[in-house]
Amino acid sequence: MTETRYAAVSTSSSPAPFSAALRRLYFVRFAFAAVWAALLFPASTTEGPLLTALLVSYPLFDAAAVFWQLRSKQRAPGAQVAERINVVVSVVVAIALGWASTVSIAAALAVWGAWAVGSGIPQLLAAVRQRRSGGQVPQMLSGGMSALAGAAFLAQGLRGADDIAGVGGYALLGGIFFLISAIRLSVLLRKAS
Repeated sequence: MTETRYAAVSTSSSPAPFSAALRRLYFVRFAFAAVWAALLFPASTTEGPLLTALLVSYPLFDAAAVFWQLRSKQRAPGAQVAERINVVVSVVVAIALGWASTVSIAAALAVWGAWAVGSGIPQLLAAVRQRRSGGQVPQMLSGGMSALAGAAFLAQGLRGADDIAGVGGYALLGGIFFLISAIRLSVLLRKAS
């Protein structure tokens, strides 16, 4: 769930093209989270290049997904400040995680926690703003849970935790929220056609 999931589905009279594209993106994000978590679990207690690569790849994937949403031609015009900030923050977090993972697992966990808090709040706000587009309740829940879990990860990191497996479960749960949103959008698109 660490990634910010902005569901900026068009609220115009014809949201179907962007909704369909967003649905596909949500399925991809679910698959990525599931594979990523499966790879993280065995590497979660061992510092090294594999853990660093995994930790860096997650926010970079998030930045790419949000950037795709920003660049989508079907997207309705509107404020994109939060999404643009998310892309920049995700890239900065990838760099910070790359550095922190070479210091200690606790440092990486603290960085991840700060990112989860910082991305969860805007995710919640964006999903509330886009609630009329459909499929946003899971994103609202995900944003709220991200902020709360991030605070817990931050506290664990500051206490010197030596295992980062919790973020794998957290990412997997975020992926499940993407899956739910994708299914919900599928239902809405079927009803609209």
